[in-house]
Amino acid sequence: MGLVIGVDIGGTKVAAGVVDDDGTMIDKMRCDTPAATGETVNDAIADLVWELRERHEVEAVGMGAPGFVASDRSTVLFTPNLPWRAEPLGEAMSERLKLPVLVENDANCAAWAEARYGAARGERNVVVVTIGTGIGGGVIVDGQLLRGQFGIATEIGHMNVVIEGGLRCGCGSKGCWEQYGSGSALVRDAQDFARISPSLALRMLDLAGGDPEKITGPVVTQAARDSDPAAVEIFRETARSIGFGIAKLAAILDPAVFVIGGGVADAGELLRDPVELAYIERLTGRGQRPTARVVLAKLRGDAGIVGAADLARLPR
Repeated sequence: MGLVIGVDIGGTKVAAGVVDDDGTMIDKMRCDTPAATGETVNDAIADLVWELRERHEVEAVGMGAPGFVASDRSTVLFTPNLPWRAEPLGEAMSERLKLPVLVENDANCAAWAEARYGAARGERNVVVVTIGTGIGGGVIVDGQLLRGQFGIATEIGHMNVVIEGGLRCGCGSKGCWEQYGSGSALVRDAQDFARISPSLALRMLDLAGGDPEKITGPVVTQAARDSDPAAVEIFRETARSIGFGIAKLAAILDPAVFVIGGGVADAGELLRDPVELAYIERLTGRGQRPTARVVLAKLRGDAGIVGAADLARLPR
């Protein structure tokens, strides 16, 4: 198959790119995700695709959606940050675009791309963990994307890590992993620390203009690099939560490599190193078994587009 368009649909932006059969993106566009209705989001997607098609001859479209995608790889069952409920996205967009359209979960798309062309290239058993507002993930088992019976497997951010008295999650449960190891958790804890112990968070507050409410993920990262005691402690705590979570996944999935992606991974070794240490500390049978590598994502923000495009090439 020739050129394919991949679309990465998010709560704040929609990005689309033209990808060749080597996984190389040769053109890219983006726009803000419109509010209001599912139809306005569909319009924005269609506009991007048609504009790219004016410049390139493409044969199919793959779309990564931030939510539950049914086993038909067309219907979006639910998205927490977009107004889609049992939305026949693939069928509707195929009619509008006059091309075959495949829909997949966005984290699955990113995982597929990192396994095929990125940090886990050549490996057949891979877990990709995306650390952003929440925790997303995708799993490759024996070279195949793990989707489950109903298409909604590997919602790993909602794995329970605190049995009693855990923090309430947006999914309705308590104690979910993403309440402790996500970018949102990092920012929440940093803001709390700065309010309670401002004398230990001077660099964070300086970068945030003195207002704890303006502390963001990049602020915490920069402050940690500048040796701010509060930022360093918050980063270590978040990294430990991530490491403990992937140790649980290792006990179930036994991958060759864990790939850490998402916005928080922009911190690089500041994040990866303590994550790996915490993972090894909690790994079942540590010292008596092989240990999966822990690496940073290579394709980063382009992974969703590349993965969606590549999956659209495969037979269903």
